Amino acid sequence: MTDTDPGGRTGDEPEAAPAVEDEVDRLVRAWRKERPDLDVSPLHVLSRVSRLAKHLDRARRAAFAEHGLEPWEFDVLTALRRSGAPYELSPGQLLRATLVTSGTMTNRIDRLAAAGLVRRRPDPEDRRGVLVSLTEEGMARVDAALADLLRRERELLAGLDREAQRTLADHLRTLLAPFDSDR
Repeated sequence: MTDTDPGGRTGDEPEAAPAVEDEVDRLVRAWRKERPDLDVSPLHVLSRVSRLAKHLDRARRAAFAEHGLEPWEFDVLTALRRSGAPYELSPGQLLRATLVTSGTMTNRIDRLAAAGLVRRRPDPEDRRGVLVSLTEEGMARVDAALADLLRRERELLAGLDREAQRTLADHLRTLLAPFDSDR
């Protein structure tokens, strides 16, 4: 059995022009010409994922900047917001939610507290611990930034109907599952 690319080609036969050609099509064609000995079919998918990730990163940064937030601030604030009322987590829970080190999290909490976006209070169940909670300002900023981000993300997905978005999400979930299995 021969491996085929997403277009059903083995890499040996001429490539039919897609309905809409993009930069990745040109890149794949160039690599097939220059390195016919290599199967460059992964580029069809992963180069597009990479390019889309760059556009998403720009959209995220723009949405957050519009609301005076850095991406790391948004990540911490959304972890608190998603936790539900009273929007409060321990630093350890925030670590797990944001995948950073304890030193990094301490620094982030300090900076967010100084900006008035979170507050600390002693953990009533653990005298050595603290709890971090959203302030009203933190809640307002993260809610506004999230709404703006979702608007921008909808724009990025505008070329796909709902069913195509669900199908794409299912395929991406399958690809990501091995990386998320340790969580």
